[in-house]
Amino acid sequence: MQKWFDKSKYHGIKDTIIAYSSLTLFYDPVIISKNDSSSGSVFGKICTIAEQAYQESSIEDNPAKSIYRVPVCYDEEFGIDLPEISRSKNLSPERIIELHVSKIYRVYMLGFLPGFAYMGELDEVLNMPRKQSPVAVAAGSVGIVANQTGIYPLNSPGGWQIIGRTYVKFFEPRDQVPVKFKAGDEVQFYQITREQYEKAEV
Repeated sequence: MQKWFDKSKYHGIKDTIIAYSSLTLFYDPVIISKNDSSSGSVFGKICTIAEQAYQESSIEDNPAKSIYRVPVCYDEEFGIDLPEISRSKNLSPERIIELHVSKIYRVYMLGFLPGFAYMGELDEVLNMPRKQSPVAVAAGSVGIVANQTGIYPLNSPGGWQIIGRTYVKFFEPRDQVPVKFKAGDEVQFYQITREQYEKAEV
């Protein structure tokens, strides 16, 4: 995994946001200009800083990293879109669940909601489009769209196809580390019964 640069080393860089295929840098143009007296635009200087940071960055490989195992109840009350996916794909709900739990997913990025992890890659058989209109989605809902899967950490409007729900909370604002996942983590889902879900939720 690419280890990005230490912001404290580059005065004027306020924050960085990494997405699938883009990087956003928040910076103070006044500080950047003060620390770099060379000619050229502030944007050009930022590009130079980013290129330098990339050249100095390292790739970390941690083979001992743990896999988060997430319990999911795929009961039809929670997996509200399972019947439609079943019809669309000509697969039984049991087969859809089997495919969903069969893979280990990598967390590619966080976004949309605090703690919402975009994970992939989903089995291509389960590739589903986003809903045309968002619907109300309960916290803990597990969804799929395209080649991704994710967990809604909060009650929210959403357009993903919902196949189940977990009782695990992935955003706890009062915790020292409020967001449980980070980019690069690995996640595997496993099926639990409605009874197991209700016991754990209490």
